Amino acid sequence: MQAHEIESFLAREFPQVSGYSVTEMRPDGLQMRLAIEDRHLRPGGTVSGPTMFMLADLVMYAAVLSRIGEVALAVTTGGNIDFMRKPAPSRDLLADCRLLKLGRVLAVGEVLIRSDGQDEPVARAALTYSIPPK
Repeated sequence: MQAHEIESFLAREFPQVSGYSVTEMRPDGLQMRLAIEDRHLRPGGTVSGPTMFMLADLVMYAAVLSRIGEVALAVTTGGNIDFMRKPAPSRDLLADCRLLKLGRVLAVGEVLIRSDGQDEPVARAALTYSIPPK
């Protein structure tokens, strides 16, 4: 799947997901941007942990779909996230996913999340997806 196909699929199948866009596609994964809005912030003026985990999960899902096509029932089977620094509240988040393994039934990936314009990651996630049989 190409970037516009992934975005169309997500808009159709997951209308509750908004503000996300595919910004880069690579053979080993892709990058997504989340346009930060007030609804993404938590007390203290920073992006909430659930927002960052959702971004990590979504970019992994998009990376898997970019390789296997429209498989709505590919699902998260495991995930963990490390929050490393406070993201800038006024900057979009960029999530880079690298697929480490893409098999017949499982996909394993790593995600680094950064605030736009900053080199240091704000979070790192490891996720595993289950791919349903054809």
